[in-house]
Amino acid sequence: MRLEVLKTYKIYIGGQFPRTESGRYYSPLSKTGKKLANVCLCSRKDFRDAVVAARSAFAGWSNRAAFNRSQILYRMAEMLEGRKAQFIDELILQGATRAAAEKEVHLATDRLIYYAGWCDKFQQLFSAVNPVASSHFNFSAPEPTGVVAIIAPQGDALLGLVSLIAPVIAGGNTCVVLAAADKPLCAVTFAEVLNSSDLPGGVVNILTGKPEELASWFAGHMDVNATFYCEKDTDIQKMIREKSADNLKRIHFYDTIDWYSDKGQSPYFIMDAQEIKTTWHPVENIAGAGGGY
Repeated sequence: MRLEVLKTYKIYIGGQFPRTESGRYYSPLSKTGKKLANVCLCSRKDFRDAVVAARSAFAGWSNRAAFNRSQILYRMAEMLEGRKAQFIDELILQGATRAAAEKEVHLATDRLIYYAGWCDKFQQLFSAVNPVASSHFNFSAPEPTGVVAIIAPQGDALLGLVSLIAPVIAGGNTCVVLAAADKPLCAVTFAEVLNSSDLPGGVVNILTGKPEELASWFAGHMDVNATFYCEKDTDIQKMIREKSADNLKRIHFYDTIDWYSDKGQSPYFIMDAQEIKTTWHPVENIAGAGGGY
């Protein structure tokens, strides 16, 4: 009897596919108890390496033309569409029915296209010219917050992951993402999509492992600017609030969002990882300076 050779799913850091530095692996199981693959059990060091990669990529990505970011997100959708059969098979391995798997892949593809369309539009919607009682122009405009640490929804393999990554990078941020621990296969395969989609290395970094082990590092790292968490675990939420206070991280808990509904996509998700920058500019008194109009 031949033993099946299980695939080893690596992690994705800085545009590369390293193995975990810890040397630890785990094997997620199917509904019938069958081992699905060998998956990296990431450590604090993996997370720190991913943050360094994300920070290094931030300046280049945030300064790209919004239209170019839009092109890259659209290319990601094209590549996901081209490999949809593989994603459907992986979702089925992880317990989904074929109909549910097809729906999830189609929604994930459409979600990338949705945010591709917003890349060069959300600033117009959320910017403002503010009335002031002095001779100044006063402008407010969103700009990316920096490195975002994301603990993806643990209940689904692909759609929640894409629904969080897409608005973060559409707004010019970079991110480190922890995939669903029990359903990690699609996350690593999605990293292969990213790697072939013109996305610069380090903009998205994907780790696999246990939220209960890594959440404190996601919340406590001083070079992370925001932490997004999607589960209802009140102890972890409390810990994230406390550790995020050390460097005034933005925190968002998406524990009530149905990613399969219309509420699972919105330009307001882009704004969750934006800061509002306000600029004052003096208005020259043309009449007084030049003799009048």
